Amino acid sequence: MALTVPPSSDARGTPPGHRRPAQHTGPGSARGPAPGVGQPTELPPVHAMIICADLPSLALSAEHGQLTGRGLEGFYQAGRRLLARCELRVAGREPTAVQGRSAGAGRARFMAVVRTQGDGGPDPGIAVERIRTADGGERITLRSSAPHPLRFPVEITLGTDLADLGSIAAGRSGPELPASVHGSGMRWTTGGANSVVTADPPPGDALASAGLLRWEMELPPGGSRTIELRVRTERAVRSAGRTGGCPLPETSAEGDDPRVGDLLRTSVDDLRSLMMRDPAHPSDVYLAAGIPWRCGLAPAEALWAARMAFPLGTRPAAAALRTLARSQAEGNGLVPGPFRDAGPYLPPGCTGVEATLAFPVVLAEARRWGLPEEDFEELLPAAERCLNWLRTTVGDDVYLRDPGPGGLRRAETQAHAHRAALLGAELLEACGRRGADGWREWAGALRSAFRREFWIEDRAGGRPAAATTADGRQVPHLGSWAVHLLDTGLLGAGRLAPGLLDKVQTEQLARLFGSPAMDSGWGLRGLGVKEAAYNPFGHRSGAVRVHETALAVSGLAAAGFEKEAGSLLRGLLDAAAAFGHRLPEMYAGEQRTAGGSPLPHPAACRPAAVSAAAGIHLLAALVGIRPDAPAGTVRLVPLASAPLGALRLSGLRVAAEPFAVRVSRLGLAMVEEAAPGLQLGV
Repeated sequence: MALTVPPSSDARGTPPGHRRPAQHTGPGSARGPAPGVGQPTELPPVHAMIICADLPSLALSAEHGQLTGRGLEGFYQAGRRLLARCELRVAGREPTAVQGRSAGAGRARFMAVVRTQGDGGPDPGIAVERIRTADGGERITLRSSAPHPLRFPVEITLGTDLADLGSIAAGRSGPELPASVHGSGMRWTTGGANSVVTADPPPGDALASAGLLRWEMELPPGGSRTIELRVRTERAVRSAGRTGGCPLPETSAEGDDPRVGDLLRTSVDDLRSLMMRDPAHPSDVYLAAGIPWRCGLAPAEALWAARMAFPLGTRPAAAALRTLARSQAEGNGLVPGPFRDAGPYLPPGCTGVEATLAFPVVLAEARRWGLPEEDFEELLPAAERCLNWLRTTVGDDVYLRDPGPGGLRRAETQAHAHRAALLGAELLEACGRRGADGWREWAGALRSAFRREFWIEDRAGGRPAAATTADGRQVPHLGSWAVHLLDTGLLGAGRLAPGLLDKVQTEQLARLFGSPAMDSGWGLRGLGVKEAAYNPFGHRSGAVRVHETALAVSGLAAAGFEKEAGSLLRGLLDAAAAFGHRLPEMYAGEQRTAGGSPLPHPAACRPAAVSAAAGIHLLAALVGIRPDAPAGTVRLVPLASAPLGALRLSGLRVAAEPFAVRVSRLGLAMVEEAAPGLQLGV
């Protein structure tokens, strides 16, 4: 499903002098409008909406449960709104909403009450329950608490515009279409699109001009009646995440902190809801970026999410890698991707470069987690093309510069390139290819130069520069981009690759991440509060970006800074509980106060692949799982401080087999279930 949405703050135009790689246009791509065309359009707020997702199907609802046709409300399939209005009236009046809440990734429950003419006092006599599912189902149940029989009309008014989600978000949805009576419901048609709503039991009356279905209900004391609606189109679609072919296993978490079970269950459920099947290659099921704005493949985010979700298996990573390999630019190996806003201090960065550098990293780590050999052999040439692109682009330089004139050198990009070089060297060496020593030599030169030229000395102990310009000037702002300096990558035998920072610099970065300027109490801010452009709602200038906080936790823990890691971990878990354990991709970086709760960002995707996968990554970081499936070993390096007490994870996958592990309150880890022959490494 490819949706076109108006330009948002995360997908702005290409800056002057930057070359934009071709967009990925394969099946399921998440293509926005052409960069530089028009002005950014304000996205409708979605933070208060209840979102049911089971891609390629969606249901977006307000908390009251009525679908009014306003904003984004409605049932969607493959990016088209099949039903915009579904307004219920009971006994001639609109039910009074009392509660609306998510009941899972693809299901929501709405409760309302209705007072009848015979009700005395303040107590309503009829309760109305609406169960809505992403796949186009709605079950309406009316229950009577009246002491006498009730007879009353039930009316449902339906309507739709059959508009696509991008047009609706941009305010270009168009008028409602005329309906026709169709069997036990209504039908709408425009161009090549159509939608049908059927009702069971069939209505007593149907009025096409008003889109009205009407029943006469009789309820005995304590009785109930149910109406079921089904929204569909003539072109059937299949959910990739709810079928027998879903690549995610059944998992569970239990421990002293009861939130771990809720977080794991919701994270896996959200990832299933985001699974997309490539129509041209049906066996490839990858993760869409997020709902409602990016219901398609975003190259960098698909790889980040698959990498953080490795404890659930390697199939999503293999599917994303295959899909991106098919999109590589002819001859040079670059994975296409749009430019993305980088905040107030830097021009937008190319996500295609990020995905190209992530490709060999994800493949190398997938092999450690147990990627089947046939998948590895198939994908290795694409990884080599990515490395060749890096070699050609860097040339004789030690840094990877932004494309186009200007020569900006981003610290985050150097971290991605350094990781790709070291893990790419292991790929080449494992397969008997040449070049491994050359990549390690270049990575060593990059480390040495980076530690000198990207470190800003000051009285507080210094900080890394976000970038350096072609003439050597340092861009000094501190933000969550620096987590990538701690994310070094997994090598063989459970070892971690060296990082770009030295020991003293890493310690200082840990201190900065643990300071109130960066740790909001709910997670890591995207930009420190002392920076002039700080905005707690700025998606790259102060908001908490969930996956970057998760990377900070794992990176700090691996470097031995468990105090700072534990603080960020507990803050993120508290935030997850406040969001019903369905973490949005970001939320406001306001300082935590006693009795407060995190403030949602009105435009954040929820669910989002990277934030759902971050929940998996957090729990795996507590255990410190470091597999080396080709060598038949797995190391466990848990947090010695056991910040959440005892923890048990089961249903994970290592070496393509079930894996269960337990960590005690003393921080001691033990494998309870593993693949035959898998040995515990030292």
